[in-house]
Order: sequence, then structure tokens, then C-alpha cells
Amino acid sequence: MASSWSSSSSSSTSTGTLLRLLCLCAAFPVALQAAARPPSVTIGALFTFDSVIGRSARTAIQLAVNDVNGDPDVLRGTNLSVIFQDTKCSGFVGTIQEHQHLIASRQDIYLCPFFSLELMERQVVAVVGPQSSGIAHVVSHVANQLRVPLLSFAATDPALASKQYPYFVRATHDDRFQMAAVADVVAHHGWREVTAVYVDNDYGRGGVVALGDALEANRARVSYKAAFPPGADRAAIADLLVRANMMASRVFVVHASPDSGLDVFAAARSLDMMAAGYVWIATDWLAAAAIDGAGAGAASKSDIQGVLTLHQYTPDSDAKASLVSRFAATSKASSNAINAYGLFAYDSVWMAARAIDQFLSDTSDGNISFSADPNVRDANGSALGLSALKVFDQGEQLLRKVMLANFTGVTGSVRFQFDALINPAYEILNVGGTGVRRVAYWSNYTRLSVAAPRLLPDGGPPPNSTTTQQQQQMYSVIWPGDTTAKPRGWVFPNNGKPLRIGVPYRTTYKQFVSKDRSSPDGVSGYCVDVFNAAVALLPYPVPSSFVLFGDGVKNPSYNELVHRVADGFFDAAVGDISIVTNRTRVVDFTQPYVESGLVIVSTVKAKSSNEWAFLRPFTPGMWAIIGAFFLFVGAVVWILEHRFNPEFRGSPRKQMVTMFWFSFSTMFFAHRQNTVSTLGRVVLIIWLFVVLIINSSYTASLTSILTVQQLSTGIQGLDSLLSSNDPIGYQVGSFARSYMMEELGVPASRLRELAIDDYANSLQRGPSNGGVAAIVDELPYVELFLSTNCQFRTVGQEFTKSGWGFAFQRDSPLAVDLSTAILTLSENGDLQRIHDKWLKPGTCASQSTDGVGADRLNLGSFWGLFLICSVACFIALLIYFARILCQFCEYHGTGTTAGAAQEDDGAGPLPDPQRSLRRPARLTSIRDLMSFVDMKEAEVKRAIRSRSNRRLDGSMGGRSYTSEGPSLSRPSSMSPV
Repeated sequence: MASSWSSSSSSSTSTGTLLRLLCLCAAFPVALQAAARPPSVTIGALFTFDSVIGRSARTAIQLAVNDVNGDPDVLRGTNLSVIFQDTKCSGFVGTIQEHQHLIASRQDIYLCPFFSLELMERQVVAVVGPQSSGIAHVVSHVANQLRVPLLSFAATDPALASKQYPYFVRATHDDRFQMAAVADVVAHHGWREVTAVYVDNDYGRGGVVALGDALEANRARVSYKAAFPPGADRAAIADLLVRANMMASRVFVVHASPDSGLDVFAAARSLDMMAAGYVWIATDWLAAAAIDGAGAGAASKSDIQGVLTLHQYTPDSDAKASLVSRFAATSKASSNAINAYGLFAYDSVWMAARAIDQFLSDTSDGNISFSADPNVRDANGSALGLSALKVFDQGEQLLRKVMLANFTGVTGSVRFQFDALINPAYEILNVGGTGVRRVAYWSNYTRLSVAAPRLLPDGGPPPNSTTTQQQQQMYSVIWPGDTTAKPRGWVFPNNGKPLRIGVPYRTTYKQFVSKDRSSPDGVSGYCVDVFNAAVALLPYPVPSSFVLFGDGVKNPSYNELVHRVADGFFDAAVGDISIVTNRTRVVDFTQPYVESGLVIVSTVKAKSSNEWAFLRPFTPGMWAIIGAFFLFVGAVVWILEHRFNPEFRGSPRKQMVTMFWFSFSTMFFAHRQNTVSTLGRVVLIIWLFVVLIINSSYTASLTSILTVQQLSTGIQGLDSLLSSNDPIGYQVGSFARSYMMEELGVPASRLRELAIDDYANSLQRGPSNGGVAAIVDELPYVELFLSTNCQFRTVGQEFTKSGWGFAFQRDSPLAVDLSTAILTLSENGDLQRIHDKWLKPGTCASQSTDGVGADRLNLGSFWGLFLICSVACFIALLIYFARILCQFCEYHGTGTTAGAAQEDDGAGPLPDPQRSLRRPARLTSIRDLMSFVDMKEAEVKRAIRSRSNRRLDGSMGGRSYTSEGPSLSRPSSMSPV
């Protein structure tokens, strides 16, 4: 028993020992992992403390470090510490190696490199910052060499996204997005030009380049760049704005730093540039300087009344509300408020902490090591201490973890896509009174919208993003000057440079435009007067100087003149310039002030008529159809009237004469016979209407043939011109040549360049004598030519539709304003008065050209009338014969009753059986039907009525009638059909 107990006790002891060993083995990896993590990890923070962004970022970074260390799920036992480094500057002014001999004497200038290098000497694994884009460009080279990731929360220069800076991580949105938002605001209001006012450093220049790209996508542009140096005083900025104010654009986009940007608006207000008519749009720096923070006082708010500013949009959340509350409590003494850059700085710390945590978890030994770089060493006598800089050996692995960030921070979803944060979004705020109001939102997939953007976790656009982009919306804006009326956005530039306007130096038809020494402008003509009258209606002065284009020997090339405008040699072109497709591709035209189009001019001559001219109005086929219808209608009326009208009865010869006389007398409405049947009257009325149309057409056509002139070339329009091989003339400098060759396929060998003075001679000589068969030119020139040359006419229709307009450079606001002025001239009658002043009608203007080469009339013009008449005749005949058949059946009833009736009526006996054997019954029936048709209507009705009475008497008296009776006899007054 004891032995048993002892054995059992020994077994229990061994089992317990084994379990303890297993527990120790299971806990050993955890202990090793815990031991592998370093007790602390250090990151750096590089920015300017005494700045609008820096004051907000410092408190936010410190709160973020405290929150990271207080969260047991992040870093798990490793303490995160931060080293703050004040840059105290905004950029580098030289390279370190090139100017190290000046350091001792100019340490105040070269502090920035020392600050960044001093921070790197502390062996930090990551740097939150820098704040400045200029510093970021330089420090990124150091970060690349030392493999230390830079998580910048405020450096927004788009150029930093270059592959040249792999260790630069932008923990905010770069300026490409907010410049796209600015461009959409500009496009929404229809402005085409803006003036960019910006600080002349990497941040400012990069933003303006992005602005130009975004505006170009919306067919707008930066017309003037007003750059001021960093640290410029208010007087220097005022001088810059004076120069900018002399330009045309009144839309100003200000891209500056929060610390100096308010000086721009103070200077603008002193120059009265914050009045009505101006548009001021500020990027997100203004929201950080004057809206989010407490840096803007009452004076500053009065300087920015009516300004539109962008503000980085961050969705509301509990985490954001908590941070704002704690920030306010922490900064109570300094009265600072957190701005959007502070929120991104807070998330930057969390981004670094989560990346470090994942890096430590994936590293087997948890080792963070630094090593010397042989490429980084001090030069002889250098005081920089470069040898103290160490390379972060695991920097590449940590960088990969940073780029894999995926969490929800105070700014929303923090995730990178294509090396940029997802969900860039902005609020567009309007400053007014003592506060601001939101007028729109902008995001990369909703564009402008009055609804808050729905920020997606994956950063991709929603399914209906295409539709949303096409419906951009904004609330109304209170503009500078306390007005809600949208500013026009531009005025005529007050820079002392008048518009250089090209005017074609015409040598023919100078009524349109040409040189005039007696005129103050040096030019005169219809086109010049229209331009001056339109300019006089503009609400601003437009100084201009007219420059003749051409040698004065022949008319210049108008295509070349238009290209001179497109190339910038001329600001505009005024003259008889046709608006055609290839020209609209390079310049902008005003509203047409003259309707124009290509027409064909040919020679006409008087053609004497002969003895058979009266037959020419109708073609032979038409004459045959008319004659056939006269006979057809006459026969129809005779059939319909024969049983009713005594005038259509008698001997066969008399009835034939009556039918022919009635048929052809209707041509002159001279028929003597009256129609008494309803069907006959209907047919006659329709036929008389047809005769009326035929008579009127014949009269008009014969008059035209006997009086109008006929074409001598046989060209009757565009089709006949193209089908021939005769030469065609066109005016020197006209677009008619290119149009005929490119659009109509006319070979160049058929085209002859002519001056207008040579038109008459070339047309008179004709193709056989070295002339041309026709001239193709624009309608205004042709009208002026024909007004004094009566032997020529236009043929065919105008085969292009265009007009004359004034040409301006692309996107010129003057084109729009002058179009409105031209419409006003047209409505008040001034345009017609100017036309009558210069383009007076000549001696031939009253002659019509519509009857040239009048065509003979054929059946194609009248077949509808003949069809109506034919249908009416056939319907009348159908009704008539249906009625005859009904009467015939009633008249020839079956049985004894019918026989008795026929006997009593004296209609004669029915055919006897022997006769039926000799003659077929069908033939007898047809003969009876013809005889019945020839009877008078009154006799038929009397016979039918008498038979009905006898049938009634027979049924009442009980009498029966045999089939024998008197034979059917023909009345003596009837004759064969």
C-alpha cells in the first residue's frame, strides 16, 4: 500500500514537473518577443515653431504621442518619444558644401541645414515634417541618403511626388487637388483668365504650375503671374498688385503662406482692389490663417470680405471632436486653435507609430540599428559634423510599412493610393461679415457640389461618379463690394497698350474695308464702322490701332490674316472675314454681322420667242395627260348625267358632240350644259378646281418664258457646275478655292483666281475664249457686283451658310462682349443704317434673279391634282353603277308577278323559250341591262312604282298572273347607247 502510494506520488510529481516545463516553453517565445522590442523609439518633428502651422502642429504632435503611448494596442511596451526641431526658416539659400566657409560669419542664414542635420544625428527612425516645401526638397536628399522616412503634413508642392524623393511621404493632400478645385470654381462662373498672386518659392511656383494645368483642362489660363519674394513687405506687395491691376483679368488667385498671405489682402484693400468687380480666391492657407486659428483679428477680417477660400475637408467624428476639445484645453493660455494642418500632423504621428509597430512585429529580433555611411564624411576643416550622421539600416522596411497605412484617423480614412492619400476633399468658404459660409464642396470624384462628399474607404469613385461630375453646383456668393451679382471677371487692360487690329488692305470693293488717309483710324468701310459702333456700346474703353494687312496690289489672303491673330501678331482682325471651320479652330469669332455664303454667278442673255412658244409651258407628256383627262372627265359627266339630264340625251351623234363640247369647254369655264345629278356636280367641281390650277400655272409659265432671260452657259446650279469641265473663277484671297477643292472635289486645274474687276470680262469671254463659265464667290460681293452688271445672274441656291465676323485670339473676353454689342446694333436698326450707308443698291438691284432659266412644267408638279380627280371620278362611277344594279334587280323581279307587271307597264314580253335556245341567256341579260341603263330615271321609277302597286292588288284579290304577257318594248324616245 505504501509502495503504491509512493509510486503514485512519484508519478504526480513527474507530471507536475512536465506541465511546468511545457508552460515555460509556451511562454518563452512571448517573453523573447517582448524582450525583442526596444524600450523606446524616437521620431523627429521638423517645422517652424513660431508660425501659424507650427503652433497648431506642435500641440497636435504632442497630443498624438501621448495618445500613442497611452494605447496598449500600439507599440505594446515600447515608448514613443519625439524630438522637436525648430527650423526657424523657410528654405535653403545654398548648398552646405559650397558655402561652409561662410558658416562662422553668417550662421543666421544657414541655420536650416544645421537643424535638419542635427535632428538626423539623434538617430530618429522617422521625421514628422518638414513643414516647408522648400526645406522638404533639400531634406529629402538627406533622408534618401540616411534612409529615414519623412512624413510631411504641410509640404504640398506637387513636385515632391517625384520618384527622386522615395523617402518623402506626403501625409496630406498636394496642391494638384486644390488647384483643380479652384479651376472648377473659375469654370463654373465662366471666367477664362486669372491672375496668380503667389510667393516665389518652391511651394508657390509648384502650386501655380498645377493651377495652370487645371485651368487648361477647362479652357482657361493664367494670364498674368504676380510673384513676390518670401518675406516681402506690404509696400513691395502693393507695387506688385498695381502691375497686376493693369492687366485684363479681375480674377485673382492667391497662393501664399499663412504667415504672410494676409498682407496681400491688406495691400489690395489699400489699392481699392477689394471693391465690386473683383474676384479673390485663396487656397487653403487662408483658412488656416484667418478661419481655423485665432491669428486673424478684426482688421484682417475686414480685408478679406467677399473672398472665396478653400478649406481641407475632414469629416466630423468623435475622435476629431475629442482632439479639438483637448487641444483647446491645452492651448488655452495661448488662445491657439487647431487647424487642418494640425489634424494631419496628429494623424502623421499615428501613421509613424503604426508603421513602427508593424515593423517591430515582423522583425525577428526587433533590432533597430544605425551604421556609418562611408559616403557621408566631413571635408577638411568642416564644422558640419557630417561624420555623426548614421544610416538607418531598416529604413526601407519601415518605409514600406508606412505606405501600407490603413486606419481611420481624425482626418478620415488614412490610406495611400498611387503614393497619395485617398479622398482629397475641400470646403469652399465665402467670407462675409464677421464669419464665413460654406458655398460648395469639392472632391476628386464629385467635383463641385452642395452636398458633402461621401468619402469612400477605398478612395475609388462611386458608381455614378460620371453623372455627378456633369452636375457641378454652388450656392450664391457674396462678392467683394457686398454684391451677389457675378463679376464679369475682366476689364480692358489699363497697361497703355492698345489693341493691335489687323485690317485687310482691299484693292477692290473698298466699300467693305480699305485704306483711308482722311480717316482718323487710317481705315474706313462698312466693316470698320460696324466694329466702331459695337465698341462704343461696351461699358469700358477699348483703345485700338488699325494695321493694314496686305501689299495694296491685290487682296490679301484672309487665312493668313487669321493665322496672324492666332500667332499673337495681331490682337484681333476686323474686316470681311468669313467664319469657316478651319478658322474657328485657331481663333474666336464674334456673332456674325453679315450673312454670307457661296453662290454661283453666270452669264444670261435675252432669248427671243418663236411661233410655238405657247406650247413651251407644258412638256409633251403634260399636254397628253391634260387632253386625256378632258375626255375622261367629259365621259364621266355624260354617264352620270345621261339618265337625269335631257341635255345629255338624243341621237348618238348629238350625244357625242355634247360630250366633246362639254369636256373642252370646261377649260375656259364656258360649258353651257347644266349638271343636275349630285355625283355629276361633285365630279365637275373637282375638275374645275384642277382646271383652275392648270390655267394659272400655264399663264405664269408662259409669261416667264416670254419675258425672262436664259442662261447662255447651261449651268443651272451646283450639280451642273460640278458635272461640267469648264473653268470656274473665284476671288483673290477667298476661301472659295479651298472649299471647292476640299469639300466639292473640284480639281485645281479648273480654278481661276480673279479680281472682282475681272469678273465681267471673264464671264463674257466664256470658257471657249479663255474666260470662265461661272464665278463662285460670297453673297455680299456678288450682290454688289450684280447691282451694276445686269447681264449676269446668280443660278441655283446658296450652297454654304456662314457669315462675317471679327476674329480674336482664343478665349478673348472681347469676342463675347462684342457679340452682345452686335446683337444690340441689329435690334436697334443701326446695323442696317450702316449697311445702307456703304452698300447702296445699283441700277440692276431691282431685277429679280428667280426666273433665270425657267423650267417647263411636267406631270411631276400636278400628279397629285390628277390623282384626286381620278379617284373622285371612279368613286362617283362606282356609286352610280351600284345604284343602277339595285334598280335593275328591282325592275326585273322573278315569277308571274314580274311578268304581269311588265305586261301592264307595256314593257314587252319576256324572251320566249325558242329565242333563248337561239341566243344565250347571258347575252340577253346584258342587252336588257344596257337597255335599262338607257332609260330615263323618271320612267324607271314610275315602272317600279306601278309594279309595286299591282303586286299589292294581286295579293289582296287572290288573282294570279301567268308568265305570258306583253313583251318589253323600248320607249320611242330612247335610242341605243
